[in-house]
Amino acid sequence: MMKDPLASYPGYVLRRAAHASGAELTARLEPLGLRQSDVSMLILIEANPGITASALGRMLDIQRANMVPILKRMEDAELIAREAIDGKSVGLELTRAGTAKLSKARAVIDAFEAELLERVPVEHRNHLLPALNALWREPDQQG
Repeated sequence: MMKDPLASYPGYVLRRAAHASGAELTARLEPLGLRQSDVSMLILIEANPGITASALGRMLDIQRANMVPILKRMEDAELIAREAIDGKSVGLELTRAGTAKLSKARAVIDAFEAELLERVPVEHRNHLLPALNALWREPDQQG
């Protein structure tokens, strides 16, 4: 068996874990016709009705140029709708179809997340999310 000195680098291991789990979740969401970015947006729109596209992009760290085609695809699929907030702002809302699709996606994600946590030794499960959040969130956002 070959030695793998890369396995001792947390950043490398984190990237490999993220890639492997992301690929697995992508495959599970594919039959629903959804991408991970779509589901993330649907979840955030549901939690924040009327959220603007720019606020959504900031939350997900997606550039405006990349947001436009994602939102267009979701509008064309009738998963989201734009609603006027005031004279110049437009907010995003889930449609009935979007709510139904999100419900199906949540079932897939909940099963995936449960299986993912089962791979983590029991003694580390309660520390996993706090440790991962500490790597990318500001201290006042961890919670």
